Amino acid sequence: MSVLQAIEEKVKSVEEKLSKMPPPIKLKDLIRNIRAARTQADERAIVQKECASIRNSFRDEDNTYRCRNVAKLLYIHMLGYPAHFGQLECLKLVAQPRFTDKRIGYLGTTLLLDERQDVHLLVTNSMKNDMNHSTQYIAGLALGCLGSICSQEMCRDLAAEIEKLMKQSNAYIKKKATLCAFRIIRKVPELMEIFIPATRSLLSEKNHGVLLTAVVLITEMCEKSPDTLSHFRKLVPNLVRILKNLIMSGYSPEHDVSGVSDPFLQVKILKLLRILGKYDADASEAMNDILAQVATNTETSKNVGNAILYETVLAIMDIKSESGLRVLAINILGRFLLNNDKNIRYVALNTLLKTVSADMNAVQRHRSTIVDCLKDPDVSIRRRAVELCFALINANNVRGMVKELVFFLEKADPEFKSHVSSNIFHACEKYAPNKRWHIDTMMKVLTTAGNHVLDDTVSSLIQMISDTSSLHGYTSQQLFKAIQEDNTQQPLVQVAAWCIGEYGDLLMAGQTEEAEPIQVCTYYKTELNIEDLAKEHATAGQTLFQVTEDAVVEVLEKIIQSTTATQVTKEYVLTALMKLSTRFTVTVDYIKKVISAYGPSLDMELQQRSVEYLTLFRSYDHMRAGLLERMPPMENKGINNSETKNNSERTDLVKTNDKPVVNLPTQPESNGLLDLLGDTQTVTPAIIQEPQKPQKDSADLLDLLGDLDFTSSNEMNPQPSLQQTQQPISNNILGNVMDNVQPLQPMTQPQQTPNFLGAPLDNVTNNKIPSLVAFEKAGLKIDFNFEKDSNPAVTNIMLTATNSTMFPMTEFVFQAAVPKSFQLQLQSPSGNVVPPNNSAAVTQVIKIANPQKQPLRMRIKLAYNWNGMDVNEQGEVSNFPAAVNQ
Repeated sequence: MSVLQAIEEKVKSVEEKLSKMPPPIKLKDLIRNIRAARTQADERAIVQKECASIRNSFRDEDNTYRCRNVAKLLYIHMLGYPAHFGQLECLKLVAQPRFTDKRIGYLGTTLLLDERQDVHLLVTNSMKNDMNHSTQYIAGLALGCLGSICSQEMCRDLAAEIEKLMKQSNAYIKKKATLCAFRIIRKVPELMEIFIPATRSLLSEKNHGVLLTAVVLITEMCEKSPDTLSHFRKLVPNLVRILKNLIMSGYSPEHDVSGVSDPFLQVKILKLLRILGKYDADASEAMNDILAQVATNTETSKNVGNAILYETVLAIMDIKSESGLRVLAINILGRFLLNNDKNIRYVALNTLLKTVSADMNAVQRHRSTIVDCLKDPDVSIRRRAVELCFALINANNVRGMVKELVFFLEKADPEFKSHVSSNIFHACEKYAPNKRWHIDTMMKVLTTAGNHVLDDTVSSLIQMISDTSSLHGYTSQQLFKAIQEDNTQQPLVQVAAWCIGEYGDLLMAGQTEEAEPIQVCTYYKTELNIEDLAKEHATAGQTLFQVTEDAVVEVLEKIIQSTTATQVTKEYVLTALMKLSTRFTVTVDYIKKVISAYGPSLDMELQQRSVEYLTLFRSYDHMRAGLLERMPPMENKGINNSETKNNSERTDLVKTNDKPVVNLPTQPESNGLLDLLGDTQTVTPAIIQEPQKPQKDSADLLDLLGDLDFTSSNEMNPQPSLQQTQQPISNNILGNVMDNVQPLQPMTQPQQTPNFLGAPLDNVTNNKIPSLVAFEKAGLKIDFNFEKDSNPAVTNIMLTATNSTMFPMTEFVFQAAVPKSFQLQLQSPSGNVVPPNNSAAVTQVIKIANPQKQPLRMRIKLAYNWNGMDVNEQGEVSNFPAAVNQ
């Protein structure tokens, strides 16, 4: 038998065997079997059996049923089962001439392959051939697959083919090719220039699908490249004409959606106009009229109309539009707030929050509607409404807005209380009409928010009370009444304990020094007659109520023994009792008894305080009155979160109570600021007794790199008031820098008008130092103005930050570093928002001590948020005037 005959017999036997085997089941039958499975195990069994059958068919190179098997495999893949073994079979189907095979092949390639697998490169040649196929649907299959799985290599290979297809007359091919170009630009932006000429011509097309894809492609190009953005700004009139035709055209059943002509194309054109008109006055002027026409003629009863109006509002607020057009846009958002759809209300609040800085007055007109959103049942809408309410607060409406927010605070969920109470405090601190209203409001917040009030709010409120000497008696009286009624709210008890300890003598006097009559006591639980109150407090110094020393100490003892009191609250109360031992006369023994009870306490902080206080009674009783005298008013150095976290940090007995005065540890701690030059340094202690001489020349650049002293406004200690300091200031980092440098002296000539740094004006005229531009970039300008302090070794620098751009610079932070031969102090800035268009400035005082008369060099770091982008800049200032170094 010849070899040929043997082969023929073998083929016949195989054909007979295959003819006896049943054909594979159809896709419909597989779906029916899987859906009929009652358990997950039955489904897995069916899938595994079918996958085994498909593998055998692939192994036998069965071309007859390859298309059917791949279709079933794709369904199995959609169910979440592994189907990677069918990748090569998909490529084989792509190479087949029939359309049905190619359709399943390209679908399988799209689902089973991606750019992370090298197998996908094998389909590149087939795609290239099919793109030039005479049948548009086959070309469409290839283009669709390329847009889904293209990698950088595939983009470079086929970019030229896509550019040719974009110039074809067939709208179907042109639309798909444009979408492929969009995907290619995203993957490989440097190929953008190839498509620019073809893209320009697409805007003259009549087909809406081609126009839509062209606008999407141009938008992507403009977002990727500023040069391309400038190039396409010339097409603004064309886009305006297209948009106008869409608005003015009659009913078109092909593009009509709820009575609006092609809203998808309108939205995309509006987005592109917003990008093209941003920062460009000419382009903005060209589109002002059409935006006004869209805003006034679009139907608002349907959701598609709301989508167009929303995009129109975004475009108006982003471009350099006219003021009347901006008011129209904000009025549209105001109408959105009245919509029944909660999604539209949320979008309106979110957009108003972004635009409130651009036109505050226009947003203020919708204040009542925004306040009504605080009652919305949806938590997301309430959260956005709260943020917008705080953004709308100013000096004119602070009373009404805070009243609404306090009312909201009473019924708010616990998740809101901390945020709202903290922001109410900041709003009151900034816009309060008077101190009495400020204190009354904050006491209402303390009683309403309860234990949700943050620690930094407690510390800041204590600082504010300390700085308001005329209301010390009134505040201590009202706080004492409040804790008599309810002592379970720890923040309220902490503030009350501090005030009672400091101003216990004023509490016993039962009088207030504030002449303004109380109109409403906001924290009272019971109804009070306003006329009676006005009559009762008509004159300053009138007795409000009487309280005994025993009653005060009993209330504090009850608090410290309460099981609900925290350790921090007990520390406040223990120190308050010690303070009262110098204000009261009858209950001193009673106070000693209460304090001695905490000598054996398991809490180390309470035990240490008790032992030290009792030692003060026994061994240093003659010094007790002087050590525990009333604290001077505390300067507002801003809220330092690091202070509030260490609530149990013990403070000194000398003229201290609790957290408002913070003493740095004796050992240097790791600086929390980012090292401006990349090396971790340490913070110089606030009390400097014998500064070490530098080991190397501070004029060397290595000294600047290695011996930096970092200071920020968040890490500076509050300084004692000069008016109440009778001795040299021991904890001033600028005083006592060297033995031959005299400490800062208090001002003793009230007849001289101080300037912004507290130095007399005659010193300013005699020590005129030229100003300096320390930094100027991207619209931000930092100016330094210099003055010599009364201490000749100290130079005062007034930093002025201005913003010439059209957007505010928020979260502005200035940081500085100098060599260790200098001493640097950054005081609190005037704010953290640099207003746009040079309308206002942020100022900050910098004090520099230069005892060794070395040339000053300073490293600066700036951080701010501009138009949603975080910006960080660094620089070095070394060209200081010669007078600064003297």
